[in-house]
Amino acid sequence: MEPNELLNYKEPAPITDKENPFESMMERFDVAAEMLGLEKGVYEYLKTPVKQIIVSIPIQMDNGEIEVFEGYRVIHNDILGPSKGGLRFAPDVNINEVKALAAWMTWKCAVVNIPFGGAKGGVRCDPAKLTPVELEKVTRRYTANMLDIFGEDKDIPAPDMGTNEQVMAWIMDTYSMHMKRTATGVVTGKPLIIGGSLGRREATGRGVMMVTLGAMEKIKLKPKETVIVVQGFGNVGSVTAQLLQQQGCKVVGLGDVTGGYFSKKGIDVEKAIEWVKTHKVLSGFTGAEKITQSELLELECDVLVPAAKEDQITARNAPKIKAKIIAEGANGPTTAKADPILKEKGIIVIPDILANAGGVTVSYFEWVQDRVGYFWSLDRVNRRLERMMTAAFNSVYETAELYKVSLRIGAYIMAIDKVAKTLKVRGIYA
Repeated sequence: MEPNELLNYKEPAPITDKENPFESMMERFDVAAEMLGLEKGVYEYLKTPVKQIIVSIPIQMDNGEIEVFEGYRVIHNDILGPSKGGLRFAPDVNINEVKALAAWMTWKCAVVNIPFGGAKGGVRCDPAKLTPVELEKVTRRYTANMLDIFGEDKDIPAPDMGTNEQVMAWIMDTYSMHMKRTATGVVTGKPLIIGGSLGRREATGRGVMMVTLGAMEKIKLKPKETVIVVQGFGNVGSVTAQLLQQQGCKVVGLGDVTGGYFSKKGIDVEKAIEWVKTHKVLSGFTGAEKITQSELLELECDVLVPAAKEDQITARNAPKIKAKIIAEGANGPTTAKADPILKEKGIIVIPDILANAGGVTVSYFEWVQDRVGYFWSLDRVNRRLERMMTAAFNSVYETAELYKVSLRIGAYIMAIDKVAKTLKVRGIYA
């Protein structure tokens, strides 16, 4: 379709099958692919993962018994460069979830214009129930099973749900021992002492802040006149809230697993962060009144940042959302059926594949620094992140306006077009 043919086009509501996130992702992919007029062969190539690996992870538990876990790694696409994606440890992780997340990583890397393809990994386990020794055994055995997959120029894992910089250090060490050399570039999200990057921990939240400011500028919202609500007070939510407050915005609502917290006068985010450092959760925080999660999402505000988990804004509560802008700090916080409702209300939704791409962008910076052996100052990391996130936001915004679609579909169109054109230039090896 040409842009001028799309004036009356209505985006179909994507499916809401929570059990199959890959199909949900593909519904949005299909909309963008149709608009781009992708030929059938290119369409099939881009929707099909390059590799899907399932491995058995037997380890001896601390009590002497042997337990077998299942591990996954999906390389969705590597046409732009080495595949990149997180590794999650969770009791309910499955191959469909990993496939969807790997595809999202392909489009996320393309949106922010970094030379990586998309991948994702997972191990079906509950890290909270594993001792540190058992967790290390699972990590090292998983890595050993992936030696032919991982590599600085092949596939580069990163932290995700249930994993952290210590897990990345174990992966790097295991891989390095087998390669008989120190390979710092095989993972990102590592401790600084072994080749991590300054600014990596705050990168996702900082990226959310940057694109939020970009959207505010589009609708002429000044920071000092902007009211913010942030759902989720982990790494992404707390950093986003802190940075937006530093820009002059008023944060009136925060939330975590214990519920929502509201203050019409504004919440001191720094004090909330200090409270959580001591108490682990916001429960008992005296700087705001307790409300429910539902009430938090429906508060009167200018910007809502869902940075907790998926499926928080649904067809049920979307009509009650009062924000002008939604910046998706989490992956998939808005259900498929909520999308058209939000669009009808005129709410700007900054999609997850753009809004939370700051993390993979600084992961790319970490990989570059490891490869060169020269490390940047925090100021340089943040300046380069701002440049890339701002450029990505502007490109997505222009694409969405050109095709008369939401920013979400605009982001997919932009990303798929980039990968498809790269494929055509490279050609198919046979």
